[in-house]
Amino acid sequence: MNVVDSSGWMEYFAGGNNADFFAPVIENQKELVVPTLCLYEVFKSIQRQVGKAEALEKTAMMRQGLVVHLTVPIAFQAAALSLKHQLPAADSIILATAISHGAKVWTQDSDFEGLPEIKFRRKK
Repeated sequence: MNVVDSSGWMEYFAGGNNADFFAPVIENQKELVVPTLCLYEVFKSIQRQVGKAEALEKTAMMRQGLVVHLTVPIAFQAAALSLKHQLPAADSIILATAISHGAKVWTQDSDFEGLPEIKFRRKK
């Protein structure tokens, strides 16, 4: 199972330099876990940049994976991960969601660099 964090989704949708890193994971929807927080962040960013219609189209693709809502156990685990690794709230929720589903996190967000079960590629 795999989780692509919001920066990975945005890179993929923009066709950025690291899009090829995220493409195989995103396109393997059977193994894709999508935290609702990623839906929020991506929808907000795309809507701000190009409008609501485009944001709805892109997030529809995201919803082809297993969408996972923030639950109490995930929230508590996220808080513990935030304290342990000094992660921002959003990153710790994404990581806790991945852990709860035995998934790896694919990212270019340097906050995750060096953590176990993280597939990291530095932003070019």
